Amino acid sequence: MDRAATIASLDRAELGRCLAGAGIRLVTGRFTTRLRSPIAGVADGLHLLYGDYPLLAPEGIADFHLDLVRPASPRRWLRPQVTLLYDGRAPFRPLPLDQAFPMFEWGLNWCVASRAHRYLIVHAAVIEKHGRAALLPAPPGAGKSTLCAALVGRGGWRLLSDELALLRLDDGLLHPLPRPISLKNASIGVIRDYLPDGVLSPPVRDTVKGTVAHLRAPAGSVARASDPAAPGWVVFPRYEAGAAVTAEPLPRADTFMELAQNAFNYSLLGAEGFTALADLVDRSSGWRFRYGVLDDALAYFDTLP
Repeated sequence: MDRAATIASLDRAELGRCLAGAGIRLVTGRFTTRLRSPIAGVADGLHLLYGDYPLLAPEGIADFHLDLVRPASPRRWLRPQVTLLYDGRAPFRPLPLDQAFPMFEWGLNWCVASRAHRYLIVHAAVIEKHGRAALLPAPPGAGKSTLCAALVGRGGWRLLSDELALLRLDDGLLHPLPRPISLKNASIGVIRDYLPDGVLSPPVRDTVKGTVAHLRAPAGSVARASDPAAPGWVVFPRYEAGAAVTAEPLPRADTFMELAQNAFNYSLLGAEGFTALADLVDRSSGWRFRYGVLDDALAYFDTLP
């Protein structure tokens, strides 16, 4: 397997055999993951959503070593489960077997958030247009991923990440980590209707986050996974059904404090983290944004000052 290979270069059966055997080395942005799993749902999700992503030969160095396996216990036949192994150890409790692919997505997010400390990592979606990036930090249920999906699907924005803003400490640029967009509960139907040509994984019900599905990242965003962007805006979104678009400018101090509260490793990085976050805020305008209709939200984002 050469550097030009992608997931799409393997048919579904071949991908399943690779995963169940020596595994694959999957490239997502700056990170390489060695992944093994005999579970059909993992291969199904990768084949559906990761076709554009590069593959390396299975032997070689990787940032993360992950296995998704069925735990060896008597319960495996009555209530089939899946366990995520990181370097051979299980950091999380097993989940129902049908949650194998979401567990891979959550596990990879955990790997980056807990290990990639050469970046300041903020829990936020990141999108870019004309060389300037907008960070969208928000708590669960605020409509962040729905808005992100609409902006990259119909608004002409490039997806850098749906979950993790990676701020480089040396130059203050945001590094891409484009992966499938995680959608939950009502947002799944909203985006299915809003982006009829979008590729969505089958919904998985009764997870800790409710019903979840993943939207395939745009091929153009995946192809530009090595192109960073300069920060331009920090927008804290909030969806309210039927609400008109409102945008309230935020003082820099408030923007800084809210970003720090959403950062995974701000305290760990110490002075370096403070300097990086202060520089980001200095280079960006902060906004508290409310929307109720996606078309109105997209129109507003085209006028961001």
